[in-house]
Amino acid sequence: MPRHIVPLPPESTDTPDIRVVRRDPDGARSWMAAICGPHWLKVSSPGQLQFQHSGNVLKSMSTTMGFIEYGTDVTVGIDTETPLNCYSVSLPVSGQQELSVRGELLVSDHDTGVIVSPDARQELTIAGNCRKMLVAIPRPAVRQVLEELLQHPVDKPLVFEPGMDAANGRQASWWRMVRHMIGELESSAADLYGNAVFSSDLEKALIKGLILSQPSNYSAELERALGIKLPHYLLRARDFIHAQAREDLALEDIEVVAGVSRYKLFEGFRQYCGMSPMAYLKKFRLEQVRRALITDRGSGNVSSIAMDWGFTHLGRFSIEYRKLFGETPSQTLGRHQAKAAG
Repeated sequence: MPRHIVPLPPESTDTPDIRVVRRDPDGARSWMAAICGPHWLKVSSPGQLQFQHSGNVLKSMSTTMGFIEYGTDVTVGIDTETPLNCYSVSLPVSGQQELSVRGELLVSDHDTGVIVSPDARQELTIAGNCRKMLVAIPRPAVRQVLEELLQHPVDKPLVFEPGMDAANGRQASWWRMVRHMIGELESSAADLYGNAVFSSDLEKALIKGLILSQPSNYSAELERALGIKLPHYLLRARDFIHAQAREDLALEDIEVVAGVSRYKLFEGFRQYCGMSPMAYLKKFRLEQVRRALITDRGSGNVSSIAMDWGFTHLGRFSIEYRKLFGETPSQTLGRHQAKAAG
């Protein structure tokens, strides 16, 4: 197959412009390996591959931002023996992708991004019609900004939760920042955004925003170090939801326990949790059902577990479960029972 490559501008450019098309799997894999690190690439229809990557590199910390698509179904795999050298954060603007990591399957569309972190065995299946924003941040850059926030060296890698909300809360704000920066880099990279003094501060703010908005193994320490505390009324509401999630709760019940107006309650949940109080309740219930299914020891009764956690409409429960976790409750149960038996 022919290949077409548009070369990068000279090295002196502060935000090198990327415009690449590759039609061979090895070429596509090699290009992305240079950006993200070693991985394997499985292409369902090699003859239909049309890999395209457009974007820019911010040279202060070598963060890459832009758009990527493959033109046909592909699967990207990362092994722990050869970990990535960056955090790869992506959000489809069209189509879907699925990330399989730590025994979970996450469906990613225009409302849900994914983070492919280093040091974890995982597979990312990208649909042929998927075009996505991609932000690749080198591990040393993330570590540097994390240590600056904590004001001390860290002794273990930063591990983000792999699913990233792009429709609500802080994570959605971060994705709006990404969209804005990509747009400005495409239109004025040689002007203001091409100034390293300016773009280096933006790049650090981008990394800092990801660390602060996305839950990780350092979230609790960051909250303590930075003095980020949930308001007392929100703590009361959250603890009440956790304790009474099996019961038939109404918004009025949460409102009474919180002791604030409905408007303030909604604003607090949206600011700190990225969703409404009742949406938080539903998500918590679904997570508890999933935990029960994963730790099931033979009962195999999805319906009883769901009803035990307040789901009375089983058809709607199954739809909501699949939307959140990318698989049906029965698939979760069967997969983990098979794993336990094997």
